[in-house]
Amino acid sequence: MWMALQSTMQDEGTRRSVSRATLRRVMAFARPHRRALVAFLLLSTTGAVLGVATPVLAGEAVNAIVDGGDVGTVVGLAVVIAVLAIVGTGVGLLERMQSSRIGEGLILDLRRAVFDHVQSMPVAFFTRTRTGALVSRLNNDVIGAQRAFTSALSGVLTNLIALGLTLIVMVRLSWQITLLALVLLPIFVIPARRVGARVGQMEREAADHNAAMTSQMTERFSAAGAVLVKLFGRPAQESAEFGVRAARVRDIGVRSAMATEIFMRALMLVSGLAQALIYGLGGYLALRGDLAPGTVVTLALLLTRLYSPLTALATARLDVTTALVSFERVFEVLDVAPLIAEPTDPTPLPDGPLSVEFDRVDFAYPSADKVSIASLEDVVTLDGRQDADVLHGVSFVVQPGWTVALVGSSGAGKSTLASLVPRLYDVDAGAVRLSGVDVRDLSFDSLRSAVGMVTQDGHLFHDTIRANLLYARPDATDDELWDAVRRARLDDLVRSLSDGLDTVVGERGYRLSGGERQRLTIARLLLARPRIVILDEATAHLDSASEAAVQEALAEALEGRTALVIAHRLSTVRDADLILVIEDGRVVERGTHDELLAEHGRYAFLHRTQFAGEHELAPVLTGPGQRP
Repeated sequence: MWMALQSTMQDEGTRRSVSRATLRRVMAFARPHRRALVAFLLLSTTGAVLGVATPVLAGEAVNAIVDGGDVGTVVGLAVVIAVLAIVGTGVGLLERMQSSRIGEGLILDLRRAVFDHVQSMPVAFFTRTRTGALVSRLNNDVIGAQRAFTSALSGVLTNLIALGLTLIVMVRLSWQITLLALVLLPIFVIPARRVGARVGQMEREAADHNAAMTSQMTERFSAAGAVLVKLFGRPAQESAEFGVRAARVRDIGVRSAMATEIFMRALMLVSGLAQALIYGLGGYLALRGDLAPGTVVTLALLLTRLYSPLTALATARLDVTTALVSFERVFEVLDVAPLIAEPTDPTPLPDGPLSVEFDRVDFAYPSADKVSIASLEDVVTLDGRQDADVLHGVSFVVQPGWTVALVGSSGAGKSTLASLVPRLYDVDAGAVRLSGVDVRDLSFDSLRSAVGMVTQDGHLFHDTIRANLLYARPDATDDELWDAVRRARLDDLVRSLSDGLDTVVGERGYRLSGGERQRLTIARLLLARPRIVILDEATAHLDSASEAAVQEALAEALEGRTALVIAHRLSTVRDADLILVIEDGRVVERGTHDELLAEHGRYAFLHRTQFAGEHELAPVLTGPGQRP
């Protein structure tokens, strides 16, 4: 089996080592199913023995006829052959069922492993990866890998056993004829190696093109992508680009099918020539009396049992080639190490309101080689440059129940600071603590239950309002759902919908307006009841009416909670307990609204710029622990 698999690998040493490693990892996935594999092996051996026994009995029947034996003997042999055929059918069905169970079980394990691993990836992985390419790994490549077990497994094991038994019986009957029949074997082996390598190359190229097409469809068929294509009027170019890749996959499919078919036809030709050799030489020996006529028939029938497994092994070999390519692509994803790990012995959080402390925090976004692979980004090589530090020695404390606002220029590092609290990233130096406990020492569950976040694009799943809310708290009752919707100032809208809470919001919530989406994400936050709330530009891009409704909902969300608020509109945070001015990844100013205005520094400049020629708006976002 190993030699057969070896021929599926590229001639280059690097490709061979990769394939060996892939094969070992596949076997590691198969290890938990070893009992089922042993049962399958026993069934395969039984089927192979039955398959070899039939030609031997047929030869005995011919000898009985030629020698003028009694009718009872011939009929008895015929009955035994019939019984063996029936038993062989049953064994074959059991064998197929067992191989399918093993294959499907292994693929289930693989799918779970990939899905769970991808979920453990940092946000940087998803910002770099093309979604369609990642989905392709979980769909097309896993299905390709599935063929290794549902088809190739039974083919390789069964036919190897059949091949070995057939050779043993043929050698015992006539080693001379067996040796001559095997003279044609090199004609089988040489094209097998060449075709296997070529088909493997084509399968890799087809997999890359399929992933690219999936990426294009995923991006262009989303609501935002479709709008962009329509607005800029480039559907013809999109169609042409998609058509080029689809045509390439078609061409590869035709070439792969023809290569396989030519190979199979050549094998049939070799088998036919070998059979002619047996009939010619065996018939000559039988006429001379050196060989029984029944033995010639047995050898001829066994020859089909010899070249038929070889032919089947060739087919299985091509399936294994394709499967190994698919496995390699799936293992590529599994080999991207998660940057954020859950502690083995987590520290519990204290009860009550929580404080948030940044202690001399330095941070730079991870480089591409740490969080991504080139094929998922659809590039030849990853960008090896290390990003510069985004945060430099940032220190501040948000007291329990306080509202602290982060203001500053775009790109100053405000959102980066906010992302460190729920551990979307880990700091490079320093620490982020919740009531004295480093977030890296907390379990993921306790961190998620303690910290809630509302971003400016408030993502919703293509599901019902109910399902999107229950994502925060699956055990919430209908009364609790309606309470959260009411507090988010969204109950009138939901009650006006024909399906109420069971209304489907569409992909990313596009069936709702921007303000409605934001209020629904706030309702989800209210339902989760976090003790720390992070608002990252939660009112950005909203009109005045929508902003007012969202601000009322946010006031509910902040009540009694520690809050970290990022805002460009200074009017919304002027009554925060503390305002931090962030520039170039550093805290350059801190104080209350009045204190910062009196300093005539960066905050005062931003304030004058924002309200030049306008009357200052009344504050609408206030913290529960604000100073009088």
